[in-house]
Amino acid sequence: MKKLHLILWLPALIFFSCSPKINPSAGNVSEGTLRVMAYNIHHGNPPSKEGFIDLDAIAAAIKLQSPDLVALQEVDVNTKRSGGINEAVLLAQKLKMNFYFAKAIAHDGGDYGVAILSRFPMSEGKTFMLPKNSDPRAEQRVLATAKIEIAKNTFIRFASTHLDAQKTTENRILQAKEINQLLKDEMLPVVLGGDLNATPDAESIQIFDSLFARTCQTCDFTIPVINPTKTIDHIGYKPAIAFKVLSHQAIPERYASDHLPILSVLQYNPK
Repeated sequence: MKKLHLILWLPALIFFSCSPKINPSAGNVSEGTLRVMAYNIHHGNPPSKEGFIDLDAIAAAIKLQSPDLVALQEVDVNTKRSGGINEAVLLAQKLKMNFYFAKAIAHDGGDYGVAILSRFPMSEGKTFMLPKNSDPRAEQRVLATAKIEIAKNTFIRFASTHLDAQKTTENRILQAKEINQLLKDEMLPVVLGGDLNATPDAESIQIFDSLFARTCQTCDFTIPVINPTKTIDHIGYKPAIAFKVLSHQAIPERYASDHLPILSVLQYNPK
C-alpha cells in the first residue's frame, strides 16, 4: 500500500494523495440511489472498553449498511493510542473501498482527522483547514473533499467534516461559514456528512442550512449511543434539486463508537 504523501501546501489548503485503487471500478449508482453514511468512529475505541481498539466492529457496522460513500470522523493514523495502525487504510481494505484521509492535527506520535470512503473511483482529494478562535483549547478542524465518479462520466463532490466541540458556539459558527464559502461556487453536486457538534436548532446549523438541504428535519438522535438524547451528526447536499431523500436513519449500533452512525439514501437527479 502506498503511503499518503504531501503534494502541495497553501495557507488554508492542503492536498494529500487519494488511495491506491482498492476498488478501481465504478459501478453505476444502484437504481439511481446513493447510500451515504456519516460516522464518528471514536478512533475505533468502543466506549465500554477504555483503551481497546476494535476496528473490526467499526468495519462491521459500516459493511452491514452497504454504503456507497462514508464520511468518517475521529480517525487515527499511526498514533500510539491506537497501536500505530493506519485506520483509514485498514478500513478501506476491510471494506474494499477507496479512501482519502485528511489530517487535522498531529496526535500521540501520529495523525488524527477525518476520512472519506468510497466504493466509486475518487480523485482530487483536498483538505481545507477551518478557522478557529484564539482559545488554546480550540482544536484544529478540517473539511475533506473528493471528486467521486458515481457512474461513467458522472461526478459529485463528497465531503467529510468534524466541527468544534467546545460549549461555546463561536468556532462552529466560524467553521460553518467557512464551509459554505468553500463550497458555494462548486459546480458539481455536493454531499457532505459529518459530526457538526450542534443540534438542528443551533445557529451553526442554520448557517449550514442556508446552503445545504439536510437529509432530515425531525432527525433521529445520534448521541449518546445508550438512550440517545440529541442529534449532532448530519448529512446535507446541494443543490436541493440534485437529490431526493428516500430515507434517513440513525443506525442502532451501540458498541463500536460513542456516536450512532447515520445513513441517508438519496435518489440522484442529474438534470
